[in-house]
Amino acid sequence: MRYKLLGHSGLRVAELCLGTMTFGEDWGWGASKEESRKIFDAYVEAGGNFIDTSINYTNGSAEKYVGEFIVSDRDRFVVATKFSLSTRKDDPNAGGNHRKNMMQAVEVSLKRLNTDHIDLYWMHMWDMVTPIEEVMHGLDDLVRAGKVLYVGISDTPAWLVAQANTLASMRGWSPFVALQIPYSLADRSPERELLPMAHAFDLAVLAWGVLEAGELTGKYNQPTSEPKRNQQPSARNLKLAETVIQVARERGCSPAQLAINWVRQQQDKSLIIPILGARSLKHIQENLACLNYVLTGEELQQLSDASPIDLGFPRSFLEDDFVRGLIFGDTLGRIDHRRR
Repeated sequence: MRYKLLGHSGLRVAELCLGTMTFGEDWGWGASKEESRKIFDAYVEAGGNFIDTSINYTNGSAEKYVGEFIVSDRDRFVVATKFSLSTRKDDPNAGGNHRKNMMQAVEVSLKRLNTDHIDLYWMHMWDMVTPIEEVMHGLDDLVRAGKVLYVGISDTPAWLVAQANTLASMRGWSPFVALQIPYSLADRSPERELLPMAHAFDLAVLAWGVLEAGELTGKYNQPTSEPKRNQQPSARNLKLAETVIQVARERGCSPAQLAINWVRQQQDKSLIIPILGARSLKHIQENLACLNYVLTGEELQQLSDASPIDLGFPRSFLEDDFVRGLIFGDTLGRIDHRRR
C-alpha cells in the first residue's frame, strides 16, 4: 500500500480506502460483526489506514463496529464519517445540511466511534435548501472546536463545491479537502465537470461504486452463487462486463481487480482514491490484490474504448480544434502552460 496526501492538506491516507456500508446486517445484506472484523484486519494488514463510514450506515452499526475496531490504536487511522441523511424520519431537523443537524449528528458519531475527534467529516449530500454559508461556517466551527480535523463533501454538484471553497477562502474558513462521488468504468459522467473541478481546487476524489454494484465483476454474466443486489443489470453494463472479463482473462486477474485498477489509474484527471466495500474476507482480499499490478496503456485504452463518454457542452465545444483555433489562432501549440 502506498499513501497520498489528501487533497490540499498534509494528511497521509492509503491509496485505497475501506468503505464500511457493508459493516452490519441491519439492512439485510451486510457482513456480520465477526466478518466485518476480518475485513477490517485484512485491510490493515495490507497497510491501509483510511476508513470511511457514515452516521446512517446499517442504522449505526457500521460506526459502532469501526469504533470498536480502532480503539486499541486510534491515532493510526484516518477515520471519515458523514452527516446529512435523516436519522428520524418524522423529525424535519433530523436530516439535512443545516447547523442543528450537523451539531447533533457529530455528537452521535463521536460517541459511536468512541473517539474525541473525527479526522474527515463529510457533508453526505446536498439538501438543496441550506445556504452554503451556513454549512461552511458550521463545519469551520467544528474544526476550531477540535471535534473535526478536515472536511469533505459528497454527492454534490461541481458548481456548489466550487462556490463553497471560494467562500471558505474569502472568509478564512476550513475548505473542503476531498470530494466523494460515484465513478467507475461504467459511469464516467464525473469526467464532465466534477473531476476537472476537483483537479482545479486540488481536492482528493474518493470514488465509490467502482464495481457498479457488482455489475463489472462478471457475476451477472454467468450463473453464480454470489449474492446479487441488482436483479436487472443494464444491457450496456452486461456488454461492458464482457470486455472486462476478456481483458482480465488475458491479464490473469479478476474482473473486479481490473475495474478497480482502471479507476485507480485515472490520476491524470484528478487525485483519485477508490473506496473498497466488501461483504466477506474473500472479497476484500481479492480486491486488495489489485495493488499487485498496474494496467498497461493499451489495456486502459481498450477498457475506455468499451465505455466511451460524451463530455457534452461546454467541454466538447471548448475542446474542439476549430473553437480552439478561434480563441488562439495558430499559436496554441506554441504556448506552454500547466493548466492545459
